[in-house]
Amino acid sequence: MTSHSRSPRLRPLLLTLPLTLALALAATGCGTEPPPDTMAAGRSSSDGPAPDRAELEARASAAQLVTEHVWVTEAAGYALARQSVGVLGDDGFSSSYTAPDGGTLRLSVERRPHAEADCAEGSAAASGQEPLVTCEPDGEQWYRATESGHAYAWEQGELVVTVSGPRDKPDRATLRSAALAAHRADDRELDRVLPPAGEAAGQQPVERGDLPPVGDGAPNNDVGASG
Repeated sequence: MTSHSRSPRLRPLLLTLPLTLALALAATGCGTEPPPDTMAAGRSSSDGPAPDRAELEARASAAQLVTEHVWVTEAAGYALARQSVGVLGDDGFSSSYTAPDGGTLRLSVERRPHAEADCAEGSAAASGQEPLVTCEPDGEQWYRATESGHAYAWEQGELVVTVSGPRDKPDRATLRSAALAAHRADDRELDRVLPPAGEAAGQQPVERGDLPPVGDGAPNNDVGASG
């Protein structure tokens, strides 16, 4: 049963994680910082020298990220999956956190128009999403859920910050905790989250040898006379 209330100023949210990413992270744990209890991206320690700000800006730029849009969070048992860190849209940010039990949550920060969106039945279907189970205010945030996914979202200046995940893992309490813990990364957290210097260069598109030097760039699929 859908919970109705006044329309939130919140664009419809993407509530489902890419299946391939969720399966890859759950199956291999590749790139996840171990152990979760020590690597959860909460407030960083003040021990050790402070990271060089110019270097952080350079690393962010190489990864096509804006440092002010990099956020982190923490949730019991969840650790940041470093390979999931990347740009969202033009200048947004996205990352995923995983747990040993297969739970996955996603943190996204995006600059976009805050168009009116309501919680009326049919609005989710119109935006290509599953029918809403509930959409309701929870403190200063909005909780939105379908049968398979759920999310907490709120406006932060010109940004929309969203913490989302599958409906079962994490449960609502864990998702809410992660949403409340989310914050803009400080310099030490940036140092831990941003790809190391030189690593982002390897993430650039690989040049393809089957693309012609002129024209619209369509692949050259010519075959020999034998077909």
